[in-house]
Amino acid sequence: MDVAHLLAAKGHDVTTVSAERPVRDAVELLRERGIGALVVVDGRGPLAGILSERDVVRALARSGTDALEERVRDLMTADVVTCEPGTTIPALMTTMTERRIRHVPVLDDGRLVGLVSIGDVVKARVDDLERERRELLDYVSGR
Repeated sequence: MDVAHLLAAKGHDVTTVSAERPVRDAVELLRERGIGALVVVDGRGPLAGILSERDVVRALARSGTDALEERVRDLMTADVVTCEPGTTIPALMTTMTERRIRHVPVLDDGRLVGLVSIGDVVKARVDDLERERRELLDYVSGR
């Protein structure tokens, strides 16, 4: 299975936030949507960075509630790891594990087409394993 198949099942929706917005607005978006990260845009490309709950928590620990008044660009991760629709799930799992990241934007020819979370990847892998188990049971039982 690859990222394209995963996105076909989960959808291509990506919640974005402007790099110039206050962190307070980004936190509200995270809460409203029940998500763990936002793709940050600035009009100069498909993505300027990514802002995760982890980024916000670290800023709160450093600056207290003053962090909520900072701009998203000040807290976001600018060096974003991305993948393509053809990236295999095992390869993505390896990247996410080695880089200790939980969200990976998906780019297709430089265009943002999705966002994959570690939860999406784990679910896809569990679904694959369950399908393989059923196929093996069918084979063994002669179905």
